[in-house]
Amino acid sequence: MNCSNCGHFNDGGKFCVKCGHKLQEEAAVSQTAAASEYQPQPQTAYAPQQPNQRVQQAKKVSKSFFGYFVEGIKNPTATAQAAGEGQFINALITVILYALSIPIMLYVGWKLLLIQFVRSMFKLPVISAEMDPSDIEEFNMGVNFIKATDINSIIHFNFTDFVFKQGIFIFIGLAVIIGATYVAAKFGKVDVSFKEFFSRFGTFLIIPTALLLIGLVLAFLHVEFFSYFMNFGLLSIFLVVPFTIASFKPVGTNGLDRIYSTLIVYVVITIVSVFIANGLGEEAKAIITRMGESTELSDFF
Repeated sequence: MNCSNCGHFNDGGKFCVKCGHKLQEEAAVSQTAAASEYQPQPQTAYAPQQPNQRVQQAKKVSKSFFGYFVEGIKNPTATAQAAGEGQFINALITVILYALSIPIMLYVGWKLLLIQFVRSMFKLPVISAEMDPSDIEEFNMGVNFIKATDINSIIHFNFTDFVFKQGIFIFIGLAVIIGATYVAAKFGKVDVSFKEFFSRFGTFLIIPTALLLIGLVLAFLHVEFFSYFMNFGLLSIFLVVPFTIASFKPVGTNGLDRIYSTLIVYVVITIVSVFIANGLGEEAKAIITRMGESTELSDFF
């Protein structure tokens, strides 16, 4: 070590060989300074980050619903009969998907529906017999123009205003239909809770919902026959009602016959369908009015 008095380097010993200064005191001071300089800092303990409970719950629900939905497509009757109150959430999700898929499909594919409607009108014998070849050519040009034009941006067709408003109306209509079916089943002496009945109804609704979702995908792909899947999905509700009622065994023999129960619910479905159709009709009138006021379309036609 180096002597602090004269700076001479010493290999060892207690005293400096040049000036005689004591070296042990210098070593002790150096060791104390080194110890204080390199004292390890206390490390902060970091707790492992906990996973987001809502995300985990959402993953759990989505996984459960996917398995339930696939099983309902593969074995609809067995899955519905096994559905108890524990499947209430999955059945509710199915009903919501059914209710939302219809207005979304109409929003995405209404232009194709309009073209199909106009084509069907021009194919009527009364109209087609009076059309000249030049009229047919102009009509085809108009159809191609509609296909190539983003009419939503022209008439300002609002997604939120249409989809959520009509989706809520359809969901309320489905709730009325399910409630009427439950009341009809109770008149038929079926002893079941509403949650279990709702779960079974929602499970039988899986296939109609799947048809609507297929139609929705086709509408996004601009495939014109998506409307067939939409119609099948809508009409399938007339099969869900009797299937649900027939899947329960009555506890007595003096209840309302299932045929009459089904007919009563069909009347309710018809009334609900009229209200929903009126709402969609008002939206269609608004669209046609905005199309008539559009300068872009007026200039073309």
